[in-house]
Amino acid sequence: MRMLINEPERVVGDALRGMAAAHPELLVDEEHRLIVRRDAPVPGKVGLVSGGGSGHEPLHGGFVGPGMLDAACPGEVFTSPVPDQMTRAAAAVDGGAGVLFVVKNYTGDVLNFDMAAELAEDDGVEVARVLVQDDVAVTDSLYTAGRRGTGGTLFVEKLAGAAAEAGAPLARVAAVARQASEASRSFGVALSSPTTPAKGGPTFDLPAGELELGIGIHGEPGRERRPVMTSAEIADFTVDALLADRMPTGPVLLLVNGMGATPLLELYGFNAEVRRVLAERRVEVARTLVGNYVTSLDMAGCSVTLCQVDEELLRLWDAPVSTPGLRWGR
Repeated sequence: MRMLINEPERVVGDALRGMAAAHPELLVDEEHRLIVRRDAPVPGKVGLVSGGGSGHEPLHGGFVGPGMLDAACPGEVFTSPVPDQMTRAAAAVDGGAGVLFVVKNYTGDVLNFDMAAELAEDDGVEVARVLVQDDVAVTDSLYTAGRRGTGGTLFVEKLAGAAAEAGAPLARVAAVARQASEASRSFGVALSSPTTPAKGGPTFDLPAGELELGIGIHGEPGRERRPVMTSAEIADFTVDALLADRMPTGPVLLLVNGMGATPLLELYGFNAEVRRVLAERRVEVARTLVGNYVTSLDMAGCSVTLCQVDEELLRLWDAPVSTPGLRWGR
C-alpha cells in the first residue's frame, strides 16, 4: 500500500491535526471531529453546518469560512459523522438566527442529521434542513434511496453561505439552498477505483481499458461500463445525460470536477470539450469552476455539475468567500 499515512485508523485524526496547523483561522477539534470558523458564532447570522464521510476533500471541511460553511463534521472515510458531532456543531455556530443543515442524500447522513436536528431543537436551536440529490446517473444505490448528493453540494453551500453572510433570515437561506439543490444536476465518470486506507487496495475492480459512466463518489456503480473513451466522447455523453434530465432555461454555473487523482492539465482539456458541447446545445455558461473539489480519495476521473442561476444566485456566487478550498473577493 503506497499511501502517505501512518496507520489507517489514524488517517482522519492526523488530517485534522494538519489542517489545524495550516489554517489558524479555523477551530479544529480533533477529539469531537469538528471544524468551525474561528469567529463563530456570529451574532444574528444563520449558521451553516454540513458534513459527511472523509475522503471527499476539500468537501466539507475545506469549505468552512466566511461566505460558506460555519462548521463541518467529518466522519471516518466514506462513513457518516454521528449525531453528536452535528449537535455540537449546531451549538457552536448558533448566533441566535438558527442553523441550516446541508445534507447529501446518503442514508447514514440523512438519518444522523435528522436525529441531530431533533436533539439541537430540544436544546433550543432552530434548525432547517436541505437535502442535496443532484446525481442524474442512477436512482437508488448502495448508499441511497433516491439520487445521490455529489457536486451540487458545492453550489448549495456557496450560495446559501453567501445569503447567510449577507444577513438573510433562516427561511430565506434555506430557500436559496433548496433552489440551488433543485437547479443542480451532476454526472461522474471513473477511470480508476479509489483506494481506502482501511482496505489498502481498490474498492472495486475496473479492468484496464475500461471506464465507468455514472460512478458515485464512494465508488458506487454507475450506469454502464465501456471501453476507454476520449475526452471529447466523455464530454458528449456526460453533458447529454445532464441535459436529458433537465434542459436549462437560463444561464448555468459549471463545475468541472476532478475525483482526486485527475491533474488540472486533463481537467482543463476536458473543460474545453464540455464547453464545446454546451455551446452546441445552446446552453449559456455564466461562471466556470475547474478543479478537484468533491473527490473520492485517489480515484481518477471527473464529474460535471450544472446549476441554473438567476440574477440573485449569480450575485451570491460572486460574493466574497474565504475558505481553504474556495476563495475570492477578499
